[in-house]
Amino acid sequence: MKNIAMLFTVLALASAPALAAPQGGFQASDTAAPAQNSGGFAGPSGTKTTAEKAKSLSDDAWVTLTGKIEQRTGGDNYLFRDESGTIDVEIDDKRWNGQTVTPQDTVEIQGKVDKDWNSAEIEVKKITKTSK
Repeated sequence: MKNIAMLFTVLALASAPALAAPQGGFQASDTAAPAQNSGGFAGPSGTKTTAEKAKSLSDDAWVTLTGKIEQRTGGDNYLFRDESGTIDVEIDDKRWNGQTVTPQDTVEIQGKVDKDWNSAEIEVKKITKTSK
């Protein structure tokens, strides 16, 4: 019985830091947590383009866009805007990497074009806050 109690204690202590880690994501208010960087490749990834041009690219084309996330439209879906217009983007929770982004922040997103019959969106693989 002592072994079971000790096992539960060790598991509880080991999982506490993971539960307390900042999750990041989109925040519609002006209060933002500091960005955290976990490292990775920092070179070019995908063609720098605009939201409007990305809509006409082929399915699975890799792109890099710079602009602002205006709002969450549901689930992992957001509305992204740059100087050319808007495009829907899908950002999985793990892609935020502890960053908190508000509509006032400029971000660079890298990902691939995901086309359906009559729509296109960007499946974001990396998001980086460039300024506030």
